Amino acid sequence: MRKAPQPEGRPGYIRIDSVHQGDQDGVKGLYHINAVDCVTQWQIVATCEKISEAYLLPMLEGMLAQFPFEVLGIHADNGSEYINHTVAKLLKKLLIEFTKSRPRHSNDNALVETKNGAVVRKHLGYAHIPQHFAKQVNAFVAAFLNPYVNFHRPCLFPESHTDAKGKITQRYPQRLVSTPLEKLASLRPEQQNLKPGITLQSLQAQAAQHTDNQAAEQLNQARTQLFASINRRLKKAA
Repeated sequence: MRKAPQPEGRPGYIRIDSVHQGDQDGVKGLYHINAVDCVTQWQIVATCEKISEAYLLPMLEGMLAQFPFEVLGIHADNGSEYINHTVAKLLKKLLIEFTKSRPRHSNDNALVETKNGAVVRKHLGYAHIPQHFAKQVNAFVAAFLNPYVNFHRPCLFPESHTDAKGKITQRYPQRLVSTPLEKLASLRPEQQNLKPGITLQSLQAQAAQHTDNQAAEQLNQARTQLFASINRRLKKAA
């Protein structure tokens, strides 16, 4: 269905997109799958070798399981990796609404596309990474990148203003700057939509294990080690 998601203040409506990690000499690099919640900006990144059915479906199902709240809807652009009967069957089984971007509505999937640059490209760059490193990169994003962006990285949240002519503008006041976890905690309990067995207190305890600076330092150290390992193996293979 072509429409913009209508979360009505409830987390669980996910925008999703694919990020390709470069070509080299006609050889495709690995792919990142980026999923961002509309309301809280809770973000899950995963890495797979290819975006074919054999790789994408298990990755997509695993990503949905990582969100602390129930996923109610997924919105994608018109890429064939998502617009197909196999993905539709998976989402139907999970009772998840699936929508896709409308023509001439470039903002329909803008949230996740901005996160492609601000998070995925910022931390993983644009350079070609061969597909056989997908497992190693996915372990890095699961252990370091995802916890950092959800527990420690602040995000801007909009506030709508309507002028006398009825024009709506979005502003991003500093008082609304918060991490995805802080945004989730600010919602009313009936809006949080948390999965059974997951509590806000357990998420906050996980976030409190490290300060923001410690989490950023661990992320940078792990990324340095990741790319050093990839470069050593590439030079050895050459």
